Amino acid sequence: MEPQAQAKFSTLADSVFEQIRSAIVKGELVPGSKVNEPQLSKQFGISRGPLREAIRRLEGCKLVEITPNIGAKVISLNESQAIEIYDIRESLEGLACRLAATRCSAKDCINIRELLAIHEKEIQFEDSRLYYQKEGDLDFHYQIVQLSGNRRLFHLLCDELYHLIRLYRVQASSQPSRPKQAFKEHHQIVDALESNDGELAEMLMKRHISSAKITLLNQLRRGV
Repeated sequence: MEPQAQAKFSTLADSVFEQIRSAIVKGELVPGSKVNEPQLSKQFGISRGPLREAIRRLEGCKLVEITPNIGAKVISLNESQAIEIYDIRESLEGLACRLAATRCSAKDCINIRELLAIHEKEIQFEDSRLYYQKEGDLDFHYQIVQLSGNRRLFHLLCDELYHLIRLYRVQASSQPSRPKQAFKEHHQIVDALESNDGELAEMLMKRHISSAKITLLNQLRRGV
């Protein structure tokens, strides 16, 4: 393939990968559903080549499963995987929060407060039905891990497992009582960061994630 054609192929694959990834995380592509290549190819106006490259990358993010001679499907949300992921989150994000409390400045906390103000407007717009955070710097949890200053911790939580974690987080936040409660808990965590109280910050983050885990498990057990 010529360099120019290769660059175009990669750009198409990148764009489709990001759009499908977002659709999976938001639940627009239902967990357990088959990835319909002809439909997606037509929807995005691309050939099967870049689409299949995007699907392979989604498999690398643990968001789809590819079975030989059958095809790809969106991962199914299940209780055992949810417990594993939330146990990892509780431990590692608690640690990240403790580290962040020793490093963050007053300006860092102001930036997080400003982010939470944006989130509050979005929650109000959704009539408290959903607390969906965009990825990266627009994600409260991403910012906390970033502030920890621990690169390996960042790699584990914001690279390797990030979008799978986001998928479960969005699912948990779709419960009616959860968005406002999560928002309140986020503010309490920032209060601890502002006080540079690492022990309190860690405890509050662990409690926050444990509460989200309970909400999600109850939802999965009801089959909602």
